[in-house]
This record gives sequence, C-alpha cells and structure tokens, in this order.
Amino acid sequence: MTHIFYMGLEPYEERYTLQLEGWNATRFEERKVPYTLVHGGHLNDDKEIKTGQVLDAHGRTYWSLTQVANLVKLMEAGKVTGNDVIFFEDLFTPGYEALPYIFNQLPKEKRPKVFTRCLAQSIDPDDFVFPWRDWMRPFEELVDRTVDGILMANTEMGWHMRVGMLNKAPLYVTGLPFDKNEVRQRVGSLKPLNQRRKRIVYSSRFDEEKQPWFYMDMIERYHNEHSSEPMEDRFEFTILTGAKTLRSTNQEYIDRARNLQAQGKLTIHEGLKKSEYYEILSDSRLQFNCARQDWQSNTLNEASALGTPSLCPAFRSFPEALNNSARHLYSPWSLDDCMDKFYHLMNMDSDPEVSYAADDQHKSIDRTIDILLGIGEMYRYHG
Repeated sequence: MTHIFYMGLEPYEERYTLQLEGWNATRFEERKVPYTLVHGGHLNDDKEIKTGQVLDAHGRTYWSLTQVANLVKLMEAGKVTGNDVIFFEDLFTPGYEALPYIFNQLPKEKRPKVFTRCLAQSIDPDDFVFPWRDWMRPFEELVDRTVDGILMANTEMGWHMRVGMLNKAPLYVTGLPFDKNEVRQRVGSLKPLNQRRKRIVYSSRFDEEKQPWFYMDMIERYHNEHSSEPMEDRFEFTILTGAKTLRSTNQEYIDRARNLQAQGKLTIHEGLKKSEYYEILSDSRLQFNCARQDWQSNTLNEASALGTPSLCPAFRSFPEALNNSARHLYSPWSLDDCMDKFYHLMNMDSDPEVSYAADDQHKSIDRTIDILLGIGEMYRYHG
C-alpha cells in the first residue's frame, strides 16, 4: 500500500502552520493511509518570525534543509520505496535538489513519486519572492521538471503557472488545506450574527501586498460619516495579529495604524494565541480583506468556519473562493462600493452563504490524498 512521507511546514503561533500538520495527520488516519511525518530542526524554541515576512528566513531554511536530510536518511535505509509518495507542503523547500540527484542514480522502479504544493511563488507579481525571480525562477523550474505533480489552491493560479513557463509537471486544484472541525472545536457555541459585537476584524499580514492602507481609508471614511455619534455607539474596527507587535514592510502603515489607535478609531490586538484570536473572530460581525494577493485566504476559511462573513475584493482568487457571491465582493479598489457592501453586511441578521469557504476548503486535504494515491485525476488543471 502507498505510504505518504509528509514534508510539512514548521509551526508558528501567528501562522496557520501551527495547525497544518495536525489537520493532515487527522485526515490520513481517518482514511487509514500509512504516513510518516518528516520533521526538520528548529534553530530555537521561540517559533517566531524574526527575519522576513511569511516564515522566518533562517528558521524556514534550517527546518527545510534538516527535514530533507532526515528524508534522505530514510531513503538510504530503504524505508522509502518506489510504491511510496513524498509530499512537500511548499514548493520552495531548500535542499529539495538532493532528490532528483539521488533519483537519477536509482532504477526507475525504486523512485517514489513526488508532489508539492505551490502556495504562490514568483509566478505571482505580488508575492514577496517576486523581486527575487532572477534566482527563484530557476529553482521553481527545477522542481517543475522533477516532480510528478504540483498542487494549487484554485484554478486562477493555473494560468499564472503556465505564463511563468512552469509547464512540465501536471497541475492539480485542491484548495488550501483546512479543517473546519478543529477550528470550531477551539471555541464554544457560536453566537448568531445579530447577537455579536458590531466589530470588524482585519487579520491579514500588514505588508504592502495586503494593502492595509485601504482598510485604514475605510476606517477614516466610516468615522467621518459618523462623526456626530458618540464613539461608544460606532462600529469597532480591529486588527488581530499573533505577532508580539504589529509589523509591516512599510513603516508608514504602522505609523498610521498607531495614530488611528491613539484617536480611539482602531483597536490593535497583538500577541494573540490561536484560541484568543478565534474568540474575538467568533464574536465579530465581519472579517475584512483588501489583499491583492491571497490565493485562498486561510483567514477567510477561519472566519467562515466561525460563522463570520467576509468582505473581499473581486480580484484574482477571491471570486472563486467566495463562489462569486456579489454580497461578499467589492469592486477593487472602489471605496464607494466597498462601503456600500460593508454597511449591508454589518446590518445583516444572518448570512446563508457564510459557511461556503469553510465547507469547500475542508475537502482540500481529501482531494490532496486522492491525488497522492493516484485517484484524483478529476482535480487536474487543463488550462
């Protein structure tokens, strides 16, 4: 029977990687699929992002290099056979080049299949690695030419991959790994939407590609329109982050957010544990997203699982992620349209579409397993 060697991402409290391995392991066990979790090493015990934006630059590379080294040990010991599958949760895994080097010196029947997930990479002009494409693209091409398949969150990414000349490996659309049950179990019973605090949460990173300035434009527009009302009667705008302090690739964004905070127009919750983040999210009326780049937003999935509607730009992957729901999509980057949709969603007593993203993305790991087991051709991208 096929054995899956799972090459997961290192866990961070402020990122969904904290839960990712557990979500996968739960589904492997439910489906009785033999698996091995291959871990890397940690540089320290704090599990914080200190250098870089998405994952810590030193921690990510150290984890990946030692993770691949541990995989090579298993391969050399004969624990990985030609009937097995190696699955990388991220296309950029330093040390990956060891695999084709080894495989080309083995008989074909002894080579396991290899799949990887592409989360963004240099095919996305808004991804943080895009400026490094001169050297990153050759690495991506190496992976593209040596894996048995690349998994993507949605169909929109497919043509970016092909335009980027990553055209050798088959592409598959799975969604983003997610477990709605695990998320819901972290909070108590969910309040009906009309009994929640009139609070809006922003839970994306505060970096340029997430366009937090647009959220702050929205905050200022709202308070200008309601300047005659006491502050306690107005909607509550918040930023939620697991980082110890709010950080950004642009210091002007931080300065503007702190100024709004000082005026009482914005609340910033920092250093949140997952349970604390979910408690606030599950007692809010709206989750707001203004990113240029979110191939499938995990913050959208979390909000959906906790019954909190999202408002997102009708851009790139968001229409697909929200099933083309006009109620939850605004014209990018029209503040007028955004405010119209915002007021409508904030005054809804219930949202019959709120669970769509969580329900759909909950199937992502099963789709992934089907592909790894060779029974997922229906998810293949043909663009």
